[in-house]
Amino acid sequence: MTDWSIDAVVIGAGVVGLAAARRLALAGLDTLVIEAADAIGTGTSSRNSEVIHAALYYPTGSIKAAACLRGKHLLYRYCADRGVKAKACGKLMVATSEDQLPKLQAIWDQAHANGVEGLTWKTPDEVRAMEPEVSCIRAFFSASTGIVDSHGFMLALQGDLENAGGMVAFETPILGASVTAEGIVLRTGGAEGAEIAARIVVNAAGHYAPKFLAGLEGFPQQHAPRQWYAKGNYFSLVGRQPFSRLVYPMPDAAGLGVHATVDLQGRCRFGPDVEWVESEHDLVVDPRRSDGFYAAIRAYWPDLPDGALQPDYSGIRPKLHGPGMPMPDFRIDGPEVHGIAGLVNLLGIESPGLTASLALADIVAARLGLPALETVP
Repeated sequence: MTDWSIDAVVIGAGVVGLAAARRLALAGLDTLVIEAADAIGTGTSSRNSEVIHAALYYPTGSIKAAACLRGKHLLYRYCADRGVKAKACGKLMVATSEDQLPKLQAIWDQAHANGVEGLTWKTPDEVRAMEPEVSCIRAFFSASTGIVDSHGFMLALQGDLENAGGMVAFETPILGASVTAEGIVLRTGGAEGAEIAARIVVNAAGHYAPKFLAGLEGFPQQHAPRQWYAKGNYFSLVGRQPFSRLVYPMPDAAGLGVHATVDLQGRCRFGPDVEWVESEHDLVVDPRRSDGFYAAIRAYWPDLPDGALQPDYSGIRPKLHGPGMPMPDFRIDGPEVHGIAGLVNLLGIESPGLTASLALADIVAARLGLPALETVP
């Protein structure tokens, strides 16, 4: 016999989990977020570049492309409505050698295929007029790329959830779960352990999402993916801050390259790189990795001074592919995939998950047969 029953449980209080929970609560469902940590957004959501992506890179027709493009509009509008700090500072995509020009053109073509607006080609002189420190042979500017206060955004989502009658239970790890005739029964630990029967479960647990499925009794395990861990290290800049916009080089196999971002206070940091690791807990930034950062950054900022970089922080991307494998799309697996009524799994939600979060929440709602609430202006 379960301790209590509820309409919906969302596992994970990161940005995507909070967005999904808000969406369910606004649809009138009694909604509970279960979070093992003691605060919102302690995982991937708090360890990223805080960039609002424009949907430049992702294959046309993919969940990443559609959710990023729509999510960007929803996010800017949401931040304006809620007083969350966000800024469309724009991004320069730069090619620093002749052999990079085909890749730059391919990104431009992909962005246009995705319906991205506000793109303009820039000559080296035009780039220098915008960002005097940047060296390149060609570039384009993405005006709709920006930055956001990710924690402020998550606080606003939590506030909306709670105002709609939902709640977040912190320090509540899941000890076990099973598919039953009552729904999905979750056995939780913490100070007030309980058995909860939920008609709907949204698995937005980030790194824990595949582990939850591996332990979910009655779940067909062929739909529980393996997860790899790609660590992204960041270095901050000591001294004068050189840029007022984002500067991105050509992407590499597993990430977007060591790019320059600015935060809402104007501070510059560089990263992430890609370091394959064995655990989501491997978060120490090795200062020795700065050698690779200096080389990558000086390709587009030749005047980067020696000794100007210091280790800052790192994050772990929840990858559904390992080294040398093609990058897959986001997975939002509903009952139509795995056959379990009321269960939606969000898997491999890395970049652009922050940008796409509000759109991803709508996709979750659609998988559950809930009516649409929001439209892009």
